[in-house]
Amino acid sequence: MDTITAIVLGIVEGITEFIPVSSTGHMILTSKLLGYNDQDPTMKTFEVVIQLGAILAIALVYWRRILDLLGIKKIDSGQNRIAPHKKLNLLHVIIGIAPALIVAFFARDFIKSLFSASTVIWALVAGGIFMIFAEWFNKSKAKITAETIDDLSYKQAFLIGIYQILSVLWPGFSRSGSTISGGMLSGASYKASADFSFLIAIPIMVAASGYEMLDSYQNLTKDTLGLFAIGFILAFVVAYVVVLAFMKLIQKIRLTHFAIYRFILAIVFWLFIMR
Repeated sequence: MDTITAIVLGIVEGITEFIPVSSTGHMILTSKLLGYNDQDPTMKTFEVVIQLGAILAIALVYWRRILDLLGIKKIDSGQNRIAPHKKLNLLHVIIGIAPALIVAFFARDFIKSLFSASTVIWALVAGGIFMIFAEWFNKSKAKITAETIDDLSYKQAFLIGIYQILSVLWPGFSRSGSTISGGMLSGASYKASADFSFLIAIPIMVAASGYEMLDSYQNLTKDTLGLFAIGFILAFVVAYVVVLAFMKLIQKIRLTHFAIYRFILAIVFWLFIMR
């Protein structure tokens, strides 16, 4: 690894981690383009470290909500005073992350065997089709019962957790893509689905990254520390900006736009990598 690689991968991680385009897919494909083996132990440790940078960014964006869930600082809103029984709580989060964590724990080796450029390309296409369907269903067929994250029911949180399994079992499908789409299919608005997707990303990514770090911490040496720090900082800064921009422009950027991007990306990488 060199500085340029650390910069490129840090930026790619920050841009793609929380939008529905698959950060895993982008990391695998970008590594291929840069001529690196993404299964190399040092590279895998680097990916874990920069993912932690992205997690820190999302935690900073949602820090008030996190403190509220932990009972440390209450979020006071007009809606919550009127209907406190609708307010999001820690149980919603637990229900939302449990299915994916259970599957990931028991199928870890199988999931790792699926990490390849060809798998990701097909996942980009399948995930894009799924997102288009979810957006169409949400607009024309679904009865919206959760306009905001505080309106989500336990059933909707659980369904989102079930849909999240798609991204666990199919690298490149996109965790945010599956959860946002799953939320929209279960009757949540686009914004409520995105908010919940970003929020549950924190514990599930901390658990996954922490588990992986236990296997690869020995690659954190004084020779690699500088490059890892560059990637971590860039992933943090870029992810923070991207999430804020996404939530600000959420009414203008639809899932279909991301789906089209995924189709184009799949074609480009098939032409340059698979042929």
